[in-house]
Amino acid sequence: MIQSPSKTRKIGYRALARELGIAGAVTFLRQIEDGYGNYTEDRQAQVEENTVDVIAQRIRKRNLQQVEDK
Repeated sequence: MIQSPSKTRKIGYRALARELGIAGAVTFLRQIEDGYGNYTEDRQAQVEENTVDVIAQRIRKRNLQQVEDK
């Protein structure tokens, strides 16, 4: 019997959850996911944006907000 792709996917997710448990099914799906983007470029940009000075400034700002909220 031929099923629609969405029905096949739904049955597959149920089988994974039944056999592996929810956490195991999620772990499995993460392993087979194609992903997207360029991790190396994205990570480098993130590192460049988060210098020690920038992080320290964010901490000071957060601390000031916490003091003001009290």
